[in-house]
Amino acid sequence: MQQENTIISHSEEETAVVARRLATKLRPGDVVLLRGELGAGKSIFARALIQALCGEETIVPSPTFTLVQTYEAPEFTLWHFDLYRLNLAEEVYELGIEEALQRGVCLIEWPDRLGPHLPKTYREIELQYGGQHHERLITLKE
Repeated sequence: MQQENTIISHSEEETAVVARRLATKLRPGDVVLLRGELGAGKSIFARALIQALCGEETIVPSPTFTLVQTYEAPEFTLWHFDLYRLNLAEEVYELGIEEALQRGVCLIEWPDRLGPHLPKTYREIELQYGGQHHERLITLKE
């Protein structure tokens, strides 16, 4: 049974704190699914998590156009997938997801695009708009 915890973030920095906390728990073979509407904070969360693992100076462009970016963390390769532009779920195999799932840590934005190819085990992070302008609800399912 998955545990679920919702955190209210009042700023981008508070969202980054949650991401950095999660980064300390990640090990090779882990999969993190990032769900949320456009503008809900997925990129902010992903950038903070990647920089926590690979160094604050790490430049983290959005992989929206390349669909995948890789980063070398001290203990593993981190694969950051943005599947927003994926046309068919099967295209994910052309991006190297099989290797990523076996050897590294996968951070996957827009995981619904995977369809039946969703990994069996994963951590899920859902970001939703809160009641105030900068407020976000961050739900962690582990």
